[in-house]
Amino acid sequence: MPLALLALAVGAFGIGTTEFVIMGLLPDVATDFQVSIPTAGFLVTGYALGVVLGAPLMTVLGIRTTRKRMLMFLMGLFVVGNVVSALAPVFGVMLAGRVIASLAHGAFFGIGSVVAAGLVAPERRAGAIALMFTGLTVANVVGVPLGTFIGHAVGWRTTFFVVAGLGVLGFLGVAKLVPEQPRPEDVHIRGELAAFRDVQVLLAMAMTVLGFGGVFAAITYISPMMTEVAGYASGSVTWLLVLFGLGMVGGNLLGGRFADRHLMPLLYVSLGALSLVLALFTLTAHHKVAAAVTVVLIGALGFATVPPLQKRVLDHAAGAPTLASAVNIGAFNLGNALSAWLGGVVIAAGLGYTAPNWVGAVLAAAALLLALLSGAIERRTPGSGTSRPVAGHTPRPAPVTVGRR
Repeated sequence: MPLALLALAVGAFGIGTTEFVIMGLLPDVATDFQVSIPTAGFLVTGYALGVVLGAPLMTVLGIRTTRKRMLMFLMGLFVVGNVVSALAPVFGVMLAGRVIASLAHGAFFGIGSVVAAGLVAPERRAGAIALMFTGLTVANVVGVPLGTFIGHAVGWRTTFFVVAGLGVLGFLGVAKLVPEQPRPEDVHIRGELAAFRDVQVLLAMAMTVLGFGGVFAAITYISPMMTEVAGYASGSVTWLLVLFGLGMVGGNLLGGRFADRHLMPLLYVSLGALSLVLALFTLTAHHKVAAAVTVVLIGALGFATVPPLQKRVLDHAAGAPTLASAVNIGAFNLGNALSAWLGGVVIAAGLGYTAPNWVGAVLAAAALLLALLSGAIERRTPGSGTSRPVAGHTPRPAPVTVGRR
């Protein structure tokens, strides 16, 4: 894999850290600004909404520049947002900083996916995308716990300065390692929007919303579920989230390995197993060891869907992949917001802290049905499942091997 993918992974690591580290720092931020915890929660909601809106907005704004320069701009925007958050004198300014940083999120992963896929031969695209997303998954294992520790030890503002430093490293890595590719000819907003007329693109995005929504329906409420139902001490939740992050890393790498060769079977298996595991979580949540194992499985099965779904969007929007790829990243955050809201609804209805697991199981099962529908449509359309070159990328010729047959 090209070294340029490391630069993309570093940027992804910083973005993943700033997205999730705030959850462990909310009480400190709320105390510092003298606001309630629910009010401080807008720092999470505002970020998610910024990703959903910023993904298409930033992509459209950057459509007339090269992808490398746009990635550098997005990393710069990310640094500015985190510095604003770190220096914020009042809560409103910090919220603005979170939104500024979030605007870079969707477009960075969307454009980065296109760049990663264009750096390798067509049969290795999913692996390249997965390597970039490894930065996001590792952030949940290393970046978030470390950022939370730093915030508690020396103050939450230091955490955001450190994250801004990660953004600077990502900026320098992109500038140094990512090759300067010419802007694809005849790229315009109308052409990018045309990708959304492909039913397979829309089905892949719907699977993204529902499948990853199933994961976050359970994980959003993991703290009360593990402390009130499984019987863990509150301090153990951090390490349970580390286990979840390790599952994400493993699932992401396996998804990248097999998606290039067995994309649809991988989606069938991972979504079906995810639905089953989420349903079983209502039972395993009552036992400490079983609950911990289930958390790992949810992370692995959930993120095993990320490389194949992102690759599927790229394949079916090959003529104009940038906007569709970025919007698919926004779809992940839309699924997170939807599932968190639905999970809160069933808890508020008095169904207990394990009820969100059933919500997640239903969402994942719905994603599986869409995957089966997508596969059926593809089988009825000869040639529709073949991989197509990414815009701006010339496939490499197969290597010539001398003396072998």
